[in-house]
Amino acid sequence: MNERVREILGWYGSDNPGTLANLWRLMNTGRLAGTGRFVILPVDQGFEHGPARSFAPNPAGYDPRYHFDLALAAGCNAYAAPLGFLEAGAAEFAGEIPLILKLNNSDTLSGGKDPCPALTGSVDDALRLGASAIGFTIYPGSAARNEMYQEIRDLASEAKRKGLAVVVWSYPRGSVLSKEGETAIDVVAYAAQIACQLGAHIVKVKPPSAHIEQDAARKVYEKERIPIGTLAERVRHVVQSSFNGRRIVIFSGGESKDTASILDEVRAIHDGGGFGSIIGRNSFQRPRAEALAFLRQVMDIYAGKK
Repeated sequence: MNERVREILGWYGSDNPGTLANLWRLMNTGRLAGTGRFVILPVDQGFEHGPARSFAPNPAGYDPRYHFDLALAAGCNAYAAPLGFLEAGAAEFAGEIPLILKLNNSDTLSGGKDPCPALTGSVDDALRLGASAIGFTIYPGSAARNEMYQEIRDLASEAKRKGLAVVVWSYPRGSVLSKEGETAIDVVAYAAQIACQLGAHIVKVKPPSAHIEQDAARKVYEKERIPIGTLAERVRHVVQSSFNGRRIVIFSGGESKDTASILDEVRAIHDGGGFGSIIGRNSFQRPRAEALAFLRQVMDIYAGKK
């Protein structure tokens, strides 16, 4: 076994061999196999934002099988999606790429400042589809956050008992937070810590800004002179906040933006010790050839080639 992979697996000493084997699969698949770095393709946007907003820029994406093929051809570590999308291709692509079944989702039809996603899948669904992990979104800051925390604790306990890994999307959002506060460095670091405390093996957060949302936190950041001036420094602080780097922390690609901006962001994540990226719209909304070239550029950065 690669020493870096062995080191990372050693951080999860309470887990059973089945869960460790699935973490091993996630780390030993694709172009970044054995490096401890990740590039994952997530496609939950059809549920979260609607089909036209998600797939009209590249109509091939309306077909769920397209995303399996894209993740495979690009050499991603895994492909993550809700129940329906995975059911539509899991048999055809069985065993070819690790799958992450997203167990909860929100839609944009109802609005509201305090999100509370619905449960849309189960641990048994993940096992039936041959997934390596479950995925779950929590919204620290939402009035419904405690309900989400209890749900993921129960689901994580079941998943681990049955040998699956746990990936938590931790996205601060709610009526108590400003829009700027959703990506504030203190809030993102806090959200990563919460996900780790809830038992996540892999934590997904947004790249943090230099804004500090909480007055109490601002005093500490200033007193202790915590470096947050560059994105690389902020990524380093988020990783530090995730059990001093002993949990895998990956960063979202976010809304569609130009290639140069994304690659600069990826370089900063790499330089700050982030474990990788999980990039959806910025990948699958491009024509296939362009998407493949783009994802390979991202992987080259994490591999230390650029």
